[in-house]
Amino acid sequence: MTRELTLMAVHAHPDDEVISTGGILAHYAGQGIRTVLVTCTNGEQGDDDGGVKPGEPGHDAAAVRAKRLAELRESVAHLGIEHVELLGYQDSGMDGWDTNKDPAAFWNIPLTESTPRLSALLERYRPQVVVTYDENGGYGHPDHIQAHRITVAAIEATGIPDKFYYTAVPRSGIKQLAEWATSAGLDWAEEVPDDFGTPDELITSVVDVSPYVSNKIKALEAHESQGENMFLLRLPDEAQQMVFGTESFVRKICKVEAPDHEDDLFAGLR
Repeated sequence: MTRELTLMAVHAHPDDEVISTGGILAHYAGQGIRTVLVTCTNGEQGDDDGGVKPGEPGHDAAAVRAKRLAELRESVAHLGIEHVELLGYQDSGMDGWDTNKDPAAFWNIPLTESTPRLSALLERYRPQVVVTYDENGGYGHPDHIQAHRITVAAIEATGIPDKFYYTAVPRSGIKQLAEWATSAGLDWAEEVPDDFGTPDELITSVVDVSPYVSNKIKALEAHESQGENMFLLRLPDEAQQMVFGTESFVRKICKVEAPDHEDDLFAGLR
């Protein structure tokens, strides 16, 4: 009996599921493929009501946790994600924050504790395709790096999946957005480092998710408590289509015959 086609995405916080994988989750769910989201932390180090930052008077980590998990449920509904698994670890905060030192923070949880939990989920769902961040967590966030580490460790322990990918932001896409911003008179484009993003030659897979741009935007809007940090929502339609219309990946494991450059993460599996 052929096992059900399954995509699993492993992310660090509520809202991370949207930007780099919201399109593929909606796209493959729409094709009848089972989609599984694993969220490693509860997002306690996000903004509280009124944009109150962690460490500021009035920031209530427990209230932020409850709010962000509720927002996650709404986001998941917009993306059609079938299964959500919460590992429930404590948000470590941004790189360099004092919260990085908390023994309970995800960043400090030994892999010997966290990896078996993810391994059990791999065994339960047996996804053919797994997606997570690269070694630097995309941009150096401790929880993203830890999500990468436990995913790699769980894959090594279980031998699952058939195909494994890192999320990627092509440098050509960053350049294109920066050129648009410059033409629109926005000065933030000058602040983007030349080495930000993934070199295009390393990208193996680009999926057209343009039919699901509105789903991604609604899912991102669902995380309204973090809206101050989501500048992409403030871009005009033209720029949002540019940013959200494709999702790119670097393939790290492939146990089936598939093109070197593909437009379908399930190429070779169906």
